[in-house]
Amino acid sequence: MTKGNVINEISTGDKSVIEQSLDDFQEYLKINNMSANTIHVYLFAVRQFLGLYHVVSHDNLMLYKCYLMEHYKPQTVNLRIRALNCYMESLKLTSSKMLMIRIQQKTFLENIISQADYEYLKNCLIRDGNMLYYFVVRFMAATGVRVSELVMVKVEHVKRGYMDIYSKDNKIRRIYFPKNLRTEALKWLNQISRVSGYVFLNRYGEPITPAGIRGQLKKFTALYGLDPKVVYPHSFRHRFAKNFIEKCGDISMLSDILGHESIETTRIYLHRSSTEQKQIVNQIVNW
Repeated sequence: MTKGNVINEISTGDKSVIEQSLDDFQEYLKINNMSANTIHVYLFAVRQFLGLYHVVSHDNLMLYKCYLMEHYKPQTVNLRIRALNCYMESLKLTSSKMLMIRIQQKTFLENIISQADYEYLKNCLIRDGNMLYYFVVRFMAATGVRVSELVMVKVEHVKRGYMDIYSKDNKIRRIYFPKNLRTEALKWLNQISRVSGYVFLNRYGEPITPAGIRGQLKKFTALYGLDPKVVYPHSFRHRFAKNFIEKCGDISMLSDILGHESIETTRIYLHRSSTEQKQIVNQIVNW
């Protein structure tokens, strides 16, 4: 594609054209077995792009990439780029794909809940009788499940001991529920007469949403005096990975459990946290 060549044009003044384009893209994502969360994120990115530039061209795609790099973190930039590239694929314009930006691999972990704070949070939730969120936290930290996957867990999965997640490329990732978690969770589910269906329900009897979980975790940070930087859903997934690699050491197995596309992504868990690095340096450096 030559620079500046217009490859598709959508008038921002015609909302119906934009909505039809987004509807077509949403259908394309569903056909390709994208998760509901991925569809939501990809549609947001395309909507953002169309809101900024009414013509899909090489120049505008590069301008959008620059805009993203100025306003967002590298991981978010690449996520939006993947969304636009997928949009280009849906329009059969694969030659217009943008290149991802390179992300420098960190040699340390940061903003991960410590084992001590994790235990403290669990104890506070038990003390206050909040067994629902006690198990929300337990399931994330004991399985490495993503919050978008956590809300899909059913009683049947817990009884079986695992849940299979199907990725967009038709690969199966199995999430295991360890024996001690299963025993404790099934006892709780029996106490609340939950014999089937989704495990985590809100007060209206509907499945809890990822946003709802994030909101509750923020409230717990204030209630229990915890650092809000380390109490968020993905932090418990990190806690699981760090504990697993320290106790087992099988990075290949951990990569499979977490569903990483590359084992290189998993290697970060071989490093210590920035807090641990600081403590070690303070302890040993006396020259």
